[in-house]
Amino acid sequence: MLKKTLVSSLLVTSLFYVAPSIAQEQETAKPSVIYNISGNLPNLKFSLTASEGRTLTEQDVKGKVVVLFFGYASCPDICPTTMAQLSMVKNMLENDADKVQIIFLSVDPHRDTPEVLQAYVDAFDNGAIGLTGTEKEIADIARRYRVAYQIEKPKANDPNNYEVMHAKGIYIFDAKGKVQFLASDSQEPEALLAKIQTILPSST
Repeated sequence: MLKKTLVSSLLVTSLFYVAPSIAQEQETAKPSVIYNISGNLPNLKFSLTASEGRTLTEQDVKGKVVVLFFGYASCPDICPTTMAQLSMVKNMLENDADKVQIIFLSVDPHRDTPEVLQAYVDAFDNGAIGLTGTEKEIADIARRYRVAYQIEKPKANDPNNYEVMHAKGIYIFDAKGKVQFLASDSQEPEALLAKIQTILPSST
């Protein structure tokens, strides 16, 4: 019970992100913390929209380690930083890179169409899949993994001008879709790499 309480507290407080300036973020950067949360969250499960209107589910990534990050394409700093560092992890995996699938799940379905989202993740050249859905679909999966996010009211006369607050944790699922780790952020790709390597599926 204590471990589950810790996970809940972690997700709604220490991982909650409000976009600061890049300079401020650099000044307050702290080493990554990676929590073993095996058994504390449900297995990977989703049915969301990818580019070209395709519906993807957890079955489409079955057999791969899944690195799941919640964000949005207009995010000014933490999202591009995280995606760039996940690219570093994929590069460091070398021959095992194809055993890992990065999923970028948008919490901003109003602005992030499937095509906009996929174009965004393609820029990082790490093979990531961009996923979005309806407001309810996003809210349901966020609730499933205890992810906090909030969309502010749009600015007057500009429906696309608003801020988004979201959790910045990175979820890591094994090849069977079971949750294994939650990283506080991706500031130390080597630490993420070490954890991912412990759950890589066998080549045989």
